[in-house]
Amino acid sequence: MIATAYTANCYGCSGWTKSGRHAGHGIVAVDPAVIPLGSHLYIPGYGKAIAGDTGGAIQGRRVDLGFNTDAAALRFGRRNVLVYVEK
Repeated sequence: MIATAYTANCYGCSGWTKSGRHAGHGIVAVDPAVIPLGSHLYIPGYGKAIAGDTGGAIQGRRVDLGFNTDAAALRFGRRNVLVYVEK
């Protein structure tokens, strides 16, 4: 999948996700038609995560990985990742 990074540090952002969780590391935005909200994920190089958010640009095989700081999100950038959905 194509992965990008986000933080809750933007103008107008509330810091809360679609699922009611606090945005940050371990919360991933997904297309719920591809990965159901609430799914437990493992992403090598990122770690364990929960599919806890959605986004207008997150459609199909894309994920947006939550980070706690802008610097960490910028370091991650955009890259291809494997996403494992844990059962």
